[in-house]
Amino acid sequence: MTAYAWQKSSYCAQGESCVHISATTPATIHVTESTDPAQAVLTTGPVAFAALLGALKTAHITQH
Repeated sequence: MTAYAWQKSSYCAQGESCVHISATTPATIHVTESTDPAQAVLTTGPVAFAALLGALKTAHITQH
């Protein structure tokens, strides 16, 4: 298994369920969730990752 240098989300202040990000190259971003028993790793590129972050930020704003 590949060893990733994971960075924990800044929104992971409480609990054990945290999203972790690792960029192995400028064009490859890996995402995982700390409580996933299968330890699944999603791999994407920067454009799709930016779209995901934008959608999450928009959803967060509209909920408050």
